[in-house]
Order: sequence, then C-alpha cells, then structure tokens
Amino acid sequence: MSTVKKDDDVTVVHLMRHGEVENPEGILYGRLPGYHLSELGRRMADRVADHLAPRDVTHVVASPLERAQETAEPVAKAHGLDIATDERLIEAENVFQGKTFGIGDGALRRPANWRHVVNPFKPSWGESYVDQVVRMMGALNAAKDAARGHEAVLVSHQLPIWIVRSYVEKRRLWHDPRRRQCTLASLTTFTYRGDRIVSVGYSEPARDLVPAHLLAGAKPVKGKGKAYGA
Repeated sequence: MSTVKKDDDVTVVHLMRHGEVENPEGILYGRLPGYHLSELGRRMADRVADHLAPRDVTHVVASPLERAQETAEPVAKAHGLDIATDERLIEAENVFQGKTFGIGDGALRRPANWRHVVNPFKPSWGESYVDQVVRMMGALNAAKDAARGHEAVLVSHQLPIWIVRSYVEKRRLWHDPRRRQCTLASLTTFTYRGDRIVSVGYSEPARDLVPAHLLAGAKPVKGKGKAYGA
C-alpha cells in the first residue's frame, strides 16, 4: 500500500468572514459581546455552507464572538462536525469599540480621538498588525495540522483576515481599509503543500446577497461606512 509523504500532503484552509450583523446603531462593535447575525447574515452563512457542502471539510473553527460562531453553524452542520473555538481568530482590538466611527460621522474632528490616529503604520488605535499576523498564522497552522490532507474552515473577521493575507502575499500591512478584499461571508483560501503555503485564493459565494456599498472595493457611502474591520 502506498503512503503519502507529509511534505506531499495538500491541505486547504478557508478563512471565512462572518455574515452581516444586526447593528442598527452603526456601532463599531469590535470584540463586544451580544452582536448577532442579521437575517440576511444567516442567509449568507447558509449560502456559503451550500457552496462548501461538496468539499472535503473535516475541521470547522470559529472566533469566540457570536457572529462568527453563528456563521460557522451551517458549515459545521453540513459536514456533521462540531465547531471548535480558537481565541486567535477574534476581531482586532480597537479603542473606538462601542462608538460610531465611519464616513461622515465626524469622529476625526474630535480632538479626543486625535491621539489614537497618529500612527497608521502600527496602528495606534488598536492591536498591532504584527500581533495579528502572529496569532492568525498560529490559527491557520493549527487548522492545517488538524485537517491535514483535507480542508478546514475558520470563521474570523475582516481585519485579521486581510492582514494575514497581506503578510502571506508579502504586501505591506498598513493599508486603506476601503480597499480590503474581504467582503461579508467571503472565503480567503490558503492551500498548503506539506507545511508550506503554495497559493492564496479569494471567492465570494454569497456576493449577490451583500449590499452593494459593502462589496470589496466599493466606494464608501456617507452614513453606511461604519464598523470597518468587523
């Protein structure tokens, strides 16, 4: 009987962003508890579960936040799996958590906020990009080991997903948030050969359900650009 060498194993790890969240006040909710998927967000999660149903998924993991756990549920159910929780997949820390902070809300005109936005390269308003890379790479590699030779789905949040993708693709980590390619319920897919990432892909199985102003690369709309990085 032939055996496959560890270095020849092909493992696929999908980093999925959660679906739309019920957030009528437009709060940057960050790591706050109590923010759940909207009805549309649940439809997005179901759509991605249908998309992944034929795939060889053997491991499903989610951030501890409710919106990520709820997004993972239909994916796990479709494959008869339990959801594991990995704290490393959580949203990035942000000092503006619990506040409105978006296009046209005047946040940057408030002197009390200026000290938090002096260094976009770190960034000065929250968890450093380097720290996000370290924890997200740890979560990716743990999932790769758990699903070796198969596929894993990890549900996380926009900013950490974009930052780890930027790192893997050797781009600078500081960036314009409006240009992140990480739409709601999107999949950023890392293919490993053995322990080495050999390709990165991106897809939007629920694209037709995503409001136009929230699609990757969409032009910000006043009053609708709140909660970047959610």
